[in-house]
Amino acid sequence: MTSPESEAGSDAPESEQNAPESIESAESIAAVSEEYSAENIQVLEGLEAVRKRPGMYIGSTGPLGLHHLVWEVVDNAVDEAMAGHCSLIEVRLLADGGVEVIDDGRGIPVGVHPKFAPLTAAEVVLTVLHAGGKFGGDESGYKVSGGLHGVGVSVVNALSTRVEVEIDREGRRHYMSFKDGGSPDETLREVGPSPTSDDGTPHRGTTVRFWPDPTIFKEGVVFTRKTLMERFQTMAFLNAGLEFRLYDDRADDVEDVSFRYDGGLRDFVRHLNSAKEELFDVIGHFTERGDGEEVEIAFSWNTGFQSDGIHSFANGISTTEGGMHEEGFRSALTGTVNRYARSRNKLKEKDDNLAGEDIREGMTAIISVRLGEPQFEGQTKSKLGNVSVRSLVTKATNEKLAEWLEEHPKEAGLMVDKAIQAQRGRIAAMKARQTVRKSALSGAGLPGKLADCQSKNPHESELFIVEGNSAGGTAKDARDPYSQAILPIRGKILNVERARPDRIFKNTEIISLIQALGAGIGEDFDLEKARYHKIILLADADVDGSHIRTLLLTFFFRQMRPLVEAGFVYVAQPPLYSSQAGRSKVYLKDDPARDAYKAENPKAEFARLKGLGEMDASELQDTTMDPELRTLLQVTVETAVKADEIFAILMGEDVESRKAFIQNNADDVRFLDI
Repeated sequence: MTSPESEAGSDAPESEQNAPESIESAESIAAVSEEYSAENIQVLEGLEAVRKRPGMYIGSTGPLGLHHLVWEVVDNAVDEAMAGHCSLIEVRLLADGGVEVIDDGRGIPVGVHPKFAPLTAAEVVLTVLHAGGKFGGDESGYKVSGGLHGVGVSVVNALSTRVEVEIDREGRRHYMSFKDGGSPDETLREVGPSPTSDDGTPHRGTTVRFWPDPTIFKEGVVFTRKTLMERFQTMAFLNAGLEFRLYDDRADDVEDVSFRYDGGLRDFVRHLNSAKEELFDVIGHFTERGDGEEVEIAFSWNTGFQSDGIHSFANGISTTEGGMHEEGFRSALTGTVNRYARSRNKLKEKDDNLAGEDIREGMTAIISVRLGEPQFEGQTKSKLGNVSVRSLVTKATNEKLAEWLEEHPKEAGLMVDKAIQAQRGRIAAMKARQTVRKSALSGAGLPGKLADCQSKNPHESELFIVEGNSAGGTAKDARDPYSQAILPIRGKILNVERARPDRIFKNTEIISLIQALGAGIGEDFDLEKARYHKIILLADADVDGSHIRTLLLTFFFRQMRPLVEAGFVYVAQPPLYSSQAGRSKVYLKDDPARDAYKAENPKAEFARLKGLGEMDASELQDTTMDPELRTLLQVTVETAVKADEIFAILMGEDVESRKAFIQNNADDVRFLDI
């Protein structure tokens, strides 16, 4: 959930840094203008455009972009599965750094393409952007597809040093290869019969092997096994009966893993609730189809107090920002449950209706829709905009959920009782919120212990949340008062994972956080009102400091999630060691950094740095607060479903799940700071 942030570099725009010092005359201006002619207009053809601007196609050239190459190849195989032609996808991490993806689908067509002759269809798919079987919507192509940009495997080809493709169709194997970013190495040719299974059936499907280009992915080309596992597990949940197998040839002691869930979304809900106490054992489930679209929903309730347990997908793509399918489900859920509660006399005539958040408290639900022409919105293209899907989901929920409630009176009764308790808690929280507004939030509106910055521009303002008043005092002396604000907190804030909303407004430290940020809380949170666009958690590198960071991250994820999704939350990384190098002091982040420095400087001596409260202002500034010198870890929500699961495990009631998680992830750097 974290990624490093680099802050070095000039503040001047690139155009200013590279600008000529002067242009002395009108003649020289004319000369410069004349140089800009037709010859200056460059046309990037084919895969050259991808190599020139890889971020436009895969998001970044860091770890996320690197793994995106695997998603592009695997998504093609999943499209075959959604079309009913693939049941097994095997992914192998090769010892030399490559990746092999094998499916048992129909295989990429190998005939000559009518438009691009003499190229075959398979060669076109690997070398031409926006080529594939995902655009026509006819019976022979894909009615539903996850990767609808049509640039998938061709982008992988463009960003790899080598790509090899084997295609098994109609009992014959075909082979082709590319090198150096998509240049043809061996054109498609038949190499013999396809291998056969034990019963003599010839294998069919596509095998793609690729080796990412290290000149493109300068941060490294090492794939993270756990990242792949998490993605494949989610895809297996979303495609009932589809099996994923992951092999890792890079080490001898790594076990092969496989994921297959015949229960599909039901198993997904059960998995997400595994670290929580279920309200009842039954998993609700229904499907609906209409006009080339289909929706599948699974749901249940647990005893927790969170109301953000709805996760949605469109054609297998996680829609973390929601969209029309979520809107349809939420509104229909609220209306259907209220009608049921009144029909069973759980709500009297004088009682107010249950609010949506009351009903969703403790709910875990997966919404999966499949449609031919998805329209994605939002900055990250993770919000579904198809209005027709909202109508389908609303209709399905109104009818099928009502049937489920009637058929499961015991479970429905427990759920409604919980929602009524949640309603009472919400009303109590509302009163507490109003009290806070009238007192602390009225008048100046900011907590007294906040040392605010002078700037009122959120884009350049930073808020350091500092553990302890002592460290807070030092941080005030070390900060840049123009752009850096300091908020010291005492002790450990409330664990919101286990608390009803009304208790939040009785916690002094949480109230201070709400006041300082000025953007509200929960469903009322408004990111546009956030007073700072960098929230930096500054705590000691010990057990207590880690616990405080985890409590704060849990609070932000559960109560101010847009702040995390926008990338505004960071974890400071104060170094553990220092060493004297001549007249200057060298700071070393951790044990590996110390060991590496010692290998280069055998006579170096090291001092273990004290806690934040014992550092002087100059030390704190040099190690943690100066943007030119510090190292920050940006907290991100790569997969909202996984983040939800992690926080439920770490901060929930299930001790065994927490213990198992820590044991299994102790060496996973992504979780070191939570």
